[in-house]
Formats: sequence, C-alpha cells, structure tokens
Amino acid sequence: MKPVRLLVLGALRRRGRTHGYQIRADLESWGAHEWSTATSGSVYHALKSMAGQGLLTAYESSLSDAGGPPRTEYELTDKGEQEYLDLLHRALADREPTLEVLGAAVGLIEDLSREQALKMLRARAEAMREWRASIAAHLPADTDLDTWGPVGEVIALWLATADTGAEWTQRMIRRLEEGAFTMAGESPTARQTP
Repeated sequence: MKPVRLLVLGALRRRGRTHGYQIRADLESWGAHEWSTATSGSVYHALKSMAGQGLLTAYESSLSDAGGPPRTEYELTDKGEQEYLDLLHRALADREPTLEVLGAAVGLIEDLSREQALKMLRARAEAMREWRASIAAHLPADTDLDTWGPVGEVIALWLATADTGAEWTQRMIRRLEEGAFTMAGESPTARQTP
C-alpha cells in the first residue's frame, strides 16, 4: 500500500469536493511531504488515477478569476469512501506497514470510531505478538545471538522491531481507552480526559 493513496483519500474526505491544489496544501500543512512520498506530482497523479478507477468523481470548474486554466475538482464516490476506510483499517491492523503508511493511518485515525480503531490496533498487537513468538520459537534455549554473527543481528533486529512495535501499539490502545482524541461520531466536548 502506498501512503499517498491513503493520504489523498483522507484529505479529500475531510475537505469534501475540492481541487488538487487544496489537497496538496492540506497534506503539506500536515508535513506529509517531509515524511512520506506525498509530493506535488504524486498527489495529482493519485487524483487522476483514482478518478479513473471510480473512487473519485472529477468535475471541471470554471476558469479561475486570475485568468488561469480551469481546475478539476474531486469528490469521493461511495466506492472511494469504502476504499479509504479499507486502507485505513488495513494500515492500522498490519503488523509491519511501512512507517509512511502507519504514520498516515495514525494521522487519520480520528476518522474511525473509537471501537473500530481499538479493534484494528488490537489486531495489530496480536499479529506482532504472534510474529515475535514465531521468531523466538526457532531459537534454541539460552541462545546468545552475539555468537551468531550477522544472522544473529538480523534476528535481534526482528525481535527489537516486534517488541518496539508492540510497545507503541499498546500505548496507542491505552490512550484510546483513556479517551484520547475525538473520534468519529464523538462531539469534541464529549472527549474524555485521561
């Protein structure tokens, strides 16, 4: 999964019908151009591609007041809405998405209900526990990975990645359980304070 697709769909969903320049500006205001592949060209390419796939409806707007060419405005279709939510769910539940994809999903997590987000993060936590257990199951008791050379370093990296990912996921679960963030369907004033 590419983060640009998730980011563009999420930004468009939040904005409603709008043009690519506004989507790009929104993503830049989130800093996405610094930590993801959401560059100007990739945003416009994603919009055109997803319109061709029926995920977006494209509307030609009138000429700009400044005399520039007409802008194309985009709006999510029902299929695009479903694609967005599917991508968001997959990114949060996956035990090893790229950091860009996970970052995009966490940045958009408030588009889910609290129950949905917790369900996805608990699935991720379980997948990480299973992955770590599968790595450890192949190691003899009292294994000293330092004696295994580069292979030992690879295994140590996998174990550390599993442990760190599980720790971060548990932190997110705790924060959501304690009422962090204003999730879909919640009013900002109803937010619980930890």
